[in-house]
Amino acid sequence: MENQVKKPINYKKIWEVTKTVLVWMIVAFAVLMMIFTLVSVNMFDQNERNIFGYKFFVVRSDSMAATDFKAGDIVISKVVDTTTLKEGDIITFISENPDNYGETVTHKIREVTTDQYGSVAFVTYGTTTGEDDEALATYVVGKYVGKLPNLGAFFLFLKTTPGYIICILVPFLLLILSQGINTIRLFRAYKKEQMDQMNAEKAKIEAERAESQRMMAELLELKKQLAQQTASTEEKTDTPDGE
Repeated sequence: MENQVKKPINYKKIWEVTKTVLVWMIVAFAVLMMIFTLVSVNMFDQNERNIFGYKFFVVRSDSMAATDFKAGDIVISKVVDTTTLKEGDIITFISENPDNYGETVTHKIREVTTDQYGSVAFVTYGTTTGEDDEALATYVVGKYVGKLPNLGAFFLFLKTTPGYIICILVPFLLLILSQGINTIRLFRAYKKEQMDQMNAEKAKIEAERAESQRMMAELLELKKQLAQQTASTEEKTDTPDGE
């Protein structure tokens, strides 16, 4: 059995494929970061905005870490009728407590009650601390339905200068650099092709000039030969008979 000849590894082709894959990965990452940034800035921690009735909030403390979610998670709350809320539900609300007034809080309902004016209110607590706080029904944003683990930490990092540089600026700079290198290569290839065409045209012109000179030399030689033959014929004609 004859040994099969192994084909040499085409490292150039492997590098081109690898480079193409890397470029597309950078493009996909940069686009995803742009989309995530736009969505997060416009939707996260925005009490008045929702997607199909769902709202998203970044958890900034571990007051519920013992049971449900921790700092750095994204909690998902759904807009609901506050009259359907009951003990044990977890709700997101705007705090009226002096310690964190105006902040958005997500805690578990310990008791459904009423305020001094007879309006529905909720006694809530963080499962980690166990401390009670009060939430008025009018300030309830939604009912907790799920979480996105650690995504909030990434969102907060993305809002920082290092996060912007690493996740957005650097990928786009790499894309610009890659396209710049490709543009330079294409320009060099174009100039080389032009030079090759010019050299080919020059060689063709030189060849045509040499051919013309050769033909001119042949014509001159032929003319010389004809002149010699004509002169010889005239000499024979001018010579008298019998001499």
